[in-house]
Amino acid sequence: MTTGLATMGIEEKLPSGILLTSVEKLSNWARKSSFWGATFGLACCAIEMMAAGGPHYDLGRWGMEVFRASPRQADLMIVAGRVSQKMAPVVRQIYDQMPEPRSVISMGVCASSGGMFNNYAIVQGVDHIVPVDIYLPGCPPRPEMLIDAILRMREKVMAAPLGPNGRKMLEARKAEGKAPEVDPWDMPSSYRVDKARRAEWIRAVKEGREEQLRIENWMKLQPHLREGKVT
Repeated sequence: MTTGLATMGIEEKLPSGILLTSVEKLSNWARKSSFWGATFGLACCAIEMMAAGGPHYDLGRWGMEVFRASPRQADLMIVAGRVSQKMAPVVRQIYDQMPEPRSVISMGVCASSGGMFNNYAIVQGVDHIVPVDIYLPGCPPRPEMLIDAILRMREKVMAAPLGPNGRKMLEARKAEGKAPEVDPWDMPSSYRVDKARRAEWIRAVKEGREEQLRIENWMKLQPHLREGKVT
């Protein structure tokens, strides 16, 4: 205590214009603010990916207007379309050529699970070839859905430990109870922005009743259903 005022910490001693952070948070902030995608597409989902990068949807608003022709300059792989057995080694080679840290989005049901192509020629899920960070459903997903997946990928990057073994370190933190019980990117934005609703969602996840919570909150907005009057 000094002259009746409590000293709050080193922040009180710093001049204005100086921020304190960790190297990990600074590095993750730089990564999430400048994703560079690898330029390649496999099927019809690639058309939606191209539309997301066009002027109407404008991925450049989030620092992603540059798709790199060389995988050595890219840190985000968007698997847009079905993966054939003949294409699988090529996809893996592109992934191996990308520098760490790198991320993968599986775009569309065909890339995620084989989709309607349940046969010997198509890989039944690209996660048999490369580790996937985010699965994006749809056939094909709209550009808005891809942009939402990328924004969730940004949140995931911000919470990732620094280094090539980030996934293993994050799993270790969860095992030790040092990581959040619900990952930020797994929580709907309407719950994430409000502290009370965020706690409500975490409690529902523990009880395994996320969808029931969604329905209950939707019912609260429908007075005619709440009163039992269906017109």
